[in-house]
Amino acid sequence: MLSTFPTFLPFLMFAFVAAITPGPTNILVLSNSARFGLSAALPIIFGACASAASLVLLVGVGAGSSLTRWPALQSLMQWLGVAWLSYLAWQIFRAPVSVISARDQASRLGLLGAASLQWINPKTWMMALAVVSVFAGAGEDRFKHVLYLSLAFFLISLPCLGAWALLGAGSSRWLRSPLAMQRFNRGMALLLLGSAWSSVLVKG
Repeated sequence: MLSTFPTFLPFLMFAFVAAITPGPTNILVLSNSARFGLSAALPIIFGACASAASLVLLVGVGAGSSLTRWPALQSLMQWLGVAWLSYLAWQIFRAPVSVISARDQASRLGLLGAASLQWINPKTWMMALAVVSVFAGAGEDRFKHVLYLSLAFFLISLPCLGAWALLGAGSSRWLRSPLAMQRFNRGMALLLLGSAWSSVLVKG
């Protein structure tokens, strides 16, 4: 396959860096895993990875071109994403540490929430546009290449986000006291808020 798809190996490196570096999804995985356990992060991981991979596939068949033609749509999606992430950050910040348990549903994101977040995140759409335009190539094998890219991105991002979940689960041993949990919650909330607003501030 590599002889007919020379950009595949460079894409694998790109996908790893894109999935492992800190971002809103990584922070949400870390936070939910530390607060509610590893199992609470699994739906977020699967939802985010499946959604991002499906966006690569959709962009590959031309569905993402609207973002480049309609800047207002991109701006609307960006503000929706920032608003949602800001709300989640507030929920984490004000979470009552004394009643946090595995049964608490207050600020869990879940599979559908994580998937939806990718769909309204213009950064994810632009990442998919970049992937398809740079790595898919042209010619009769283009659609097959897009399928490979989508599947590879899914398979690579799963363990990358899984590593963040393990990091969160491992940190839970230092969060036994209410004060430590409160500090962790507020730290994660501020990181999530900063990650959400950074794109708006940089753009502005």
